[in-house]
Amino acid sequence: MVNLVIMRHGEAEALQSTDAERQLTVKGITEANQMAGWLQLHFPAFDRIICSPYTRACQTAQLVLQKQAAKGCELELLSDLVPDGDPQQVQLYLDALWAAQPELRILLVSHMPLVSFLVQTFSYSGQAPIFATAGVACLHYEPEKTGQLLETASPFELNLLPV
Repeated sequence: MVNLVIMRHGEAEALQSTDAERQLTVKGITEANQMAGWLQLHFPAFDRIICSPYTRACQTAQLVLQKQAAKGCELELLSDLVPDGDPQQVQLYLDALWAAQPELRILLVSHMPLVSFLVQTFSYSGQAPIFATAGVACLHYEPEKTGQLLETASPFELNLLPV
């Protein structure tokens, strides 16, 4: 059962005055909407969407949230989900959430390279996959046990599939 999805934000505009202010491009909005639709079709609704406070990640998270069937889905900002964030701190935070509510289904929206390191941390795979923009990694994870990467998908891969 997938209980953790890690998602990279959609394509963002070129560097602005600060990296945190970069917004999604039209392509990035399309990518995020496409993956939000894919997630909606393939997995039960998330209980919580936790994202980086950077603009492009918030925009991506909002697009996914709009497609969630469950009205009780919460959106939360987590300062540890920035590009140079510490994956172990994120793991400790999520472990505490799951200790209180073991059935939580969580989506994390963040950035490269952190998304790759998060997959490595939660799956104990020793591998840090490269994410396409708006790409997702779907995992089954239980605190203090071995997590498992079950599936990955990206807008590029979805475009290869017949409609």
